[in-house]
Amino acid sequence: MLRADVPFFPRLAPARATLRCVLQTVADLAQDNSGNALMILGFSIVPLLAIVGSSIDMGRAYLVESRLQQACDAGVLGARKELGAISNFDADEDGGTVVSKGNRFFNANFADGIYNSIDRQFSMGIGEGNSIDGSASVVLPTDIMHFFGKDQIEISVSCKAELTVPNTDIVMALDVTGSMAESNPDDTTPKISVLKAVVKDFYTTMENTRQPESRIRFGFVPYSTNVNVGGLLKDDWMVSEWDYPSRTLVGAKNSGALYGYYSAVSPVSGTYYTRTSTFAATSDGSGGFTCAKPANTMTTGTALQSTTTEAVTNPDGTRTIYTYNRTRNGDIYSVSLSGSTCTLSTTTYANYVDTFRYITEPSVGTGASWLYRNVTRDTSDWRTASNGCIEERQTYQIDDYDNVDLDRAKDLDIDLVPSAGDAETQWRPMYPSIIYERARLWNGTGNFSTTPVSTNDEYLAPGVAGFAACPTAARKLQVWNQTDYDTYIDSLVAAGSTYHDIGMIWAARVLSPTGLFSAENADVSAKQRTSRHLIFLTDGQTSSLDISYGSYGVEPLSLRRWNPTSPLTLTQTIEKRFSFVCEQAKKKNIKVWFVAFGTELNPIMTNCAGEGYYFRANNAAELDDAFKKIAKSIGDLRLAL
Repeated sequence: MLRADVPFFPRLAPARATLRCVLQTVADLAQDNSGNALMILGFSIVPLLAIVGSSIDMGRAYLVESRLQQACDAGVLGARKELGAISNFDADEDGGTVVSKGNRFFNANFADGIYNSIDRQFSMGIGEGNSIDGSASVVLPTDIMHFFGKDQIEISVSCKAELTVPNTDIVMALDVTGSMAESNPDDTTPKISVLKAVVKDFYTTMENTRQPESRIRFGFVPYSTNVNVGGLLKDDWMVSEWDYPSRTLVGAKNSGALYGYYSAVSPVSGTYYTRTSTFAATSDGSGGFTCAKPANTMTTGTALQSTTTEAVTNPDGTRTIYTYNRTRNGDIYSVSLSGSTCTLSTTTYANYVDTFRYITEPSVGTGASWLYRNVTRDTSDWRTASNGCIEERQTYQIDDYDNVDLDRAKDLDIDLVPSAGDAETQWRPMYPSIIYERARLWNGTGNFSTTPVSTNDEYLAPGVAGFAACPTAARKLQVWNQTDYDTYIDSLVAAGSTYHDIGMIWAARVLSPTGLFSAENADVSAKQRTSRHLIFLTDGQTSSLDISYGSYGVEPLSLRRWNPTSPLTLTQTIEKRFSFVCEQAKKKNIKVWFVAFGTELNPIMTNCAGEGYYFRANNAAELDDAFKKIAKSIGDLRLAL
């Protein structure tokens, strides 16, 4: 910005030099006594003075006009920015504030009396689409030309500023982990419900600011333990086969045997408590003692709630999951004897409801055993048989994140397009139903084994236990109508753990103008560029589980990006990769916004977004306010041409 208190006349230097030359010539001719020289002087001095004088005055006028245009532009830009910061703008009530801000910017750039100008005028008005239209004028007295009848030069300019949304692409990476089903302390509705309402309102806000000639596209990457991006991939972007930690049966087989159950799979209700008391034991007449136990008053009732049957392989058959509600009421007693003292333990249940499951499937017969090992599976049926989530492509265990080798860490190269037949560059479909975590038992005991295990034990199946969450399918950038947009947002479901890196990786891939979807995401033309924004929302810190089946397989078995013996924890590894990809995204001229909803902002989050681009929201109102601020900032303040 030019300063009004600093004179700036470089363009006048040649004219002044010419004037000095003319004056010197006149002085020389005045000393010449010859008649011819005096006659020449008389005829030439007037036009010379007119030429040089007009050059000086017009040069001044040019500089004043240029400076006046800059001041006019600054004034309307300042006024339009002020108008955009006012909610529910009312011209009668808020007009004075807008005009005052515009005048301050104008005055700072063109002070009254600068360059000896007079009669300074500046006016503004609200035009179509809430643009600010302005005009400015001054009168510039002449220095030389007034000798020739031109006393002043009138200078006027016009200017206009508008807040528009040019072609804009917005991808939202939305945390849909299990904790989103909970409520913040200040809210009465679950966080996932608040998120849905706010994101819907965001669409409305953006559409209301969109100019008729501009385009706004939205894309979505719901994430938890993984992302559901199968619908975005081409067939030759997926491997033709892949190794999965599964099992095969060695020996005979039969079916229908119980292999395990786990209780309290949903929150229980009711209350129970345990208390103890002591009393003297009764002599048994033989030198010993006995304890009398009251009769139990416990009553129970078990009701089947649902039955689900699904196909399984290795061996082929079906698995049935039974879900029961069990109610318990009354007292149950147990007694123990110590010397001549009895200790009575009383557990009282009052309308206690417990939900539990048990599961049957083809099982091991006499003389047979399961061989838990990696099994190569043909993935040609991935579009119909997998769950839509994916395992990431080739990577390595990175020990220096300042020098990442993207030739090895192909998962972190957001622009790399897979090559048909090159498994290192391709993705792998998820099949949770065939995954078993050797040698982790259902009760949580046992250590992971990278080598095959032959046993009759049933190892943890993450797809059954709820540790293989696959979110709502991601969507590429597209123009939405309100109905379709709202329907998609309503389909979001909360489940799984918080793995921020996979959300950032795929949000960057979906938004990048030079990667997988470059044909769709590139700028329309040099004059019609696209503004790109990545909005990342989470309700929690990174939360990893080694028993989860996610985007890098079962981590202690696959050992692809992390090893239990690594100096970094799995959580630290996820955060390092998140930060690296965030920087990669920003190199694509993508603006990253970060919203922490009901959780603390940590340096990983704030460094990713940068100052002024992150928000912390503790409740629904603050989340709504954060998205409104993002919407206003995404609007591009510019001068109208």
